[in-house]
Amino acid sequence: MKLLRTIRLDASDTFVFEKAAEPGEWAVSGAFAFWNRDAASLEGKARSAFRSGFLGVSTLGWSTLVQIVAANDDDRRDVVDTLARQLVARFGAPTIEDALAAAEEEVAFAESLCSQPQDTLVAVHRTFEDGAVKESFRTLRPRSGPKPARAFSFFEVEGEPEQPGEQVDLIAMVERERK
Repeated sequence: MKLLRTIRLDASDTFVFEKAAEPGEWAVSGAFAFWNRDAASLEGKARSAFRSGFLGVSTLGWSTLVQIVAANDDDRRDVVDTLARQLVARFGAPTIEDALAAAEEEVAFAESLCSQPQDTLVAVHRTFEDGAVKESFRTLRPRSGPKPARAFSFFEVEGEPEQPGEQVDLIAMVERERK
């Protein structure tokens, strides 16, 4: 079985999101975190999390990329249990039973994103269209061969193309943080 873990290739997540996920924590899509918010009115870091974040299950921090990794039944059970506890404590799930059912669905969806080989990176792009959240996923994987990987030069992208006009200006964000 395979699941998703957060990965941090550089420090950008710490600038882009209000709270960055810790590298290596289990992750789910996290779209549910926006269920009671007006997506059209999101701004700044909340908008970045909505548009391009995976939710770290332990910290409830956000990660731009996740990595497909091998997992076992105990790992999966831990992810479901941890997420269920978070759903009760932080998202208002009425009972632990309801939270476990919702967490199971979220983890099953994350698992469905793991059809590519182990170590493949996955990115998400979320939009709000016609009253619903739409998610598209892109995979980034090493080109063939055993060469050492450099983060910004070795990936082939599969999936839906990036939306025009949806660029993040990291330099401007860092400059605003410094002020």
